[in-house]
Amino acid sequence: MTEAQFMQQIIDLSRLYGWRVAHFRPAMTRSGRWATPVQADGAGFPDLCMVKRARLIFAEIKSDKGKLSPEQETWITELTNCMRCEVYIWKPENWEEIVEVLTR
Repeated sequence: MTEAQFMQQIIDLSRLYGWRVAHFRPAMTRSGRWATPVQADGAGFPDLCMVKRARLIFAEIKSDKGKLSPEQETWITELTNCMRCEVYIWKPENWEEIVEVLTR
């Protein structure tokens, strides 16, 4: 399963349970390179931002063998220190946890 397919499964599950979900996809630049347009410190921002009632979740989605970049590690560390949000790194092996988190 690709990372994109896995992410779509999570988005579909999130919507099924009433979450509002944001994901910012890369676009091809004129030079033929893929990039996600961000400003300031946006590089490495988590793949998904989800909100439902008083809960805020940030999730970085990885394939089975995927690893965090240094920028992603920084975002995850900073967000984990926030008291009012949940932060996850989800791989396909975490599907049971994902279902549990999104259905509570």
